[in-house]
Amino acid sequence: MKFNQIAAFVVLIGLLAWGIVDASILSPKGKNAATSGPGATSTAQVGTEKGNAAPDFELQRLDGKKVKLSDFRGKKVIVNLWATWCPPCRAEIPDMQQYYEANKDNDVVILGVNLTTTETKPEDVGVFVKAYGMTFPVLLDEDKQVTNEYKAISIPTSYIIDSNGIVQHKYIGPMSYEWMEETLAAIQ
Repeated sequence: MKFNQIAAFVVLIGLLAWGIVDASILSPKGKNAATSGPGATSTAQVGTEKGNAAPDFELQRLDGKKVKLSDFRGKKVIVNLWATWCPPCRAEIPDMQQYYEANKDNDVVILGVNLTTTETKPEDVGVFVKAYGMTFPVLLDEDKQVTNEYKAISIPTSYIIDSNGIVQHKYIGPMSYEWMEETLAAIQ
């Protein structure tokens, strides 16, 4: 091998080791949602692109209860990847909370997926949630499962998933109340 090829290989191995690059990019893509777990009814390819069946996951809430994305089939879901130290994440929380309170009885759910491994003190997540008055479910991504699968390269990153579990939108940056209202009203 030439020096440039060796250097590129070493960098790739380093990025994989640090978890910055998802190892799935090295293998064939596309699990079929019909074979990806209980409750999967769509035949859409599993992935994070528009039209894909959203990858299912199971994470623990702050209260210790485990929650699966598939538990919310039949509802519109916002999967919001965030961290306490992220200024744009903090900026969108009041609008997200307001939107959640206005729509939680209308089959809309927000799942706040905290990038727990990026937190200086993971135990501070609960303190932060109380301080910001967050009542929507906050999930702890302690092993970077969702962070990697949902490609959270910058945060906040949000995925809008329809009631059939299909990804309809990906939004990078802080969402506004108006954007959430307009976007979720336009999907089933």
